[in-house]
Amino acid sequence: MRILMFGWEFPPYISGGLGTACFGITKALKELGKEIIFVLPRIRGEKGGTHVELVSASGIPFYEASPLYEALQDSLNIRAIDSPLLSYMGEDQYHKLLAKAYGKRFSYAAEKGELSGDYGPNLLTEVLRYGRVAETIARKESFDIIHGHDWTSVFACLHAQRTSGKPYIYHVHALEFDRSGENINRTIYDIEKYGMETADHIIAVSHYTKDSVVNRYGISPEKITVVHNAVSRGESEALRRTEKNGDGKIVLFLGRITFQKGPDYFVEAARLVLESIPEVTFVMAGTGDMMPRMMEKVAELQIGRNFRFTGFLRGADVERMYAMSDLYVMPSVSEPFGISPLEAMLYDVPVIISKQSGVSEILHHALKVDFWDVRELAGKMIALLMHPSIGDEMSERAREELKMIKWEHAAEKIISVYRRILEKRKGAGS
Repeated sequence: MRILMFGWEFPPYISGGLGTACFGITKALKELGKEIIFVLPRIRGEKGGTHVELVSASGIPFYEASPLYEALQDSLNIRAIDSPLLSYMGEDQYHKLLAKAYGKRFSYAAEKGELSGDYGPNLLTEVLRYGRVAETIARKESFDIIHGHDWTSVFACLHAQRTSGKPYIYHVHALEFDRSGENINRTIYDIEKYGMETADHIIAVSHYTKDSVVNRYGISPEKITVVHNAVSRGESEALRRTEKNGDGKIVLFLGRITFQKGPDYFVEAARLVLESIPEVTFVMAGTGDMMPRMMEKVAELQIGRNFRFTGFLRGADVERMYAMSDLYVMPSVSEPFGISPLEAMLYDVPVIISKQSGVSEILHHALKVDFWDVRELAGKMIALLMHPSIGDEMSERAREELKMIKWEHAAEKIISVYRRILEKRKGAGS
C-alpha cells in the first residue's frame, strides 16, 4: 500500500507535537510494510535520510485551471477574521492579500514564489497554494489513499482526491476550539468542517477530540475512529539516568506558550507552591504569543528569581531538560492529546496533567486536575515535591504502562481504517 500524506510539520521541520506525531505514525507504518510520500510546504537544505519520501511543495508549478476552485468557491465563504494563527493580520491587509489573484471571496497566491512553511501572516494563502500544488503532485505520483493532518492539509487533500479519485482520510490532531477557545476564527472552523464533511473517514487523536468533532461540527460518530498517539523511545539512555539538581527541585512546563496550553495557570500555581517550598525552580520551555505576558506576570508576582524561560528547545536540549526535571506539569485548557507527558515519563519524571486532555484517557499513573483549579494543582505539586517516594512509585508504574503505548499499535489501527475505506470503495464499484 502506498500513501500520499500531507502535513505542515515533519522532523526536522517541526514546531510542536504535530511533527512528532507525523514522524511516529509514518515510521510505524513503514515498519509494517507501507510506503509513504510525505508532502511538506517547504524543505530547507538537504532532505536527509528518512523512512518516508519527503516532497517539498515549494517550487512546484500548479495547474492554472482547476475545476475544484469553483466548487470550493461555491461551498466555502472564507472571511477575514483576525487570529493568532494569522499573526493578528489586519482586516484590510488580509483582504488585499486574498484579492491578489482572483478578486473573489478567496484566492490562491498569484505568484509561483517559494512557500515558507511557517505559521505566519500569509498562512491562509500558503495553505491554498499548497493545495493547488497537491494537484500537480497527485498527477505524478502513484498511491492508494490520501491522508491529511489537520486543517492546513484540507485543500491539498481535496485537490489530490479530485485529481486521482482516491479516498481521503482527515486526521484531526487539534481543532480551532482547542487553539482559540470560544473566540474562534470562523474561516479556519469552516475549512475544518468542510474537510470533515468531504473526507471518506476521520481519525481523531482521542475520544475528547471525537466528542468535539461530533458536537461542534455535526459529524456522525460512525465516521470517526479514535487512534491515540504514542511516544518514541530515544536512544539517550545516559541522559535518562542524569542526576537531578541537588540544589533544589525543578518543575517543567514544556510546550507552546499559548492559550491552549494554560501557561497562566502554571504561573499562578507556581506562586502558591513557592509559599511552601521557596527553593523550587520553575522552567517554562517554549515560545508563543503569551510568552511576553507570562514574563510580565512572573515579574508582577515577584517570583522571577525562581523562574526560567528557555525559549524553544530542540533535540538533545529537550531530552536534557526532561532528565533534569523533578516534575512535569501540563495544565492545558483544551488538549486533543498531548505527547509531552509521555516523553517526560520516559525520563522517570512524574507528571500532572489536566483532565481536559486526550492523553488522560490512556494514562493511569499520572495525577490529573481540572486546568482551572489552581489550588488543587499547587497542592499536588507540593505533595510530589515534598514526598519524592510518591513520584518514584508513579514513575515505576508508568514504565510498565508506557510499554503498551506504542506507535505500532496506532499504525495498526490506521491501516485498519485504510483497508475498511478501500474495501468500501471497491464494493461500491468506485
